[in-house]
Amino acid sequence: MKTTLAKVGAETDRNWRIVDASEKILGRLAVQVANALRGRDKPIFTPHIDAGDYVIVINAEKVKLSGNKEEQKQYMFYSGYMGGEKYRNVAEFRAKRPEFIIMNAVKGMLPKNKLSSQLLKKLRIYAGSEHPHEAQSPQPLNI
Repeated sequence: MKTTLAKVGAETDRNWRIVDASEKILGRLAVQVANALRGRDKPIFTPHIDAGDYVIVINAEKVKLSGNKEEQKQYMFYSGYMGGEKYRNVAEFRAKRPEFIIMNAVKGMLPKNKLSSQLLKKLRIYAGSEHPHEAQSPQPLNI
């Protein structure tokens, strides 16, 4: 029996998947989205090749976090200057940029190499239930 590996630059069958994030727990949602972006649910999965699907996440503002993470989970940003650290919690991001919460969680679950930025370009996140990708006829991603 031979192991088949996907070739670099070979045309892979890319589908569009859609996920409704309302009332879903952030970590569990991010794992499923990251696996779909990498193509781990396909028989042709190869770790160093981008063989995954495009993923659309809607209702990002309604994602759930367990425990007290809404107020206690902190995102740190550093400007590079002394004393230039800023901390923001999830509640602040949910009010202003709810897409960032899911994007950051999915980014942390992707490999830490050049492939990660290539995979993140296939992720589309929208705060509400409207999205402009109806023409691609996305299929639901089972979570």
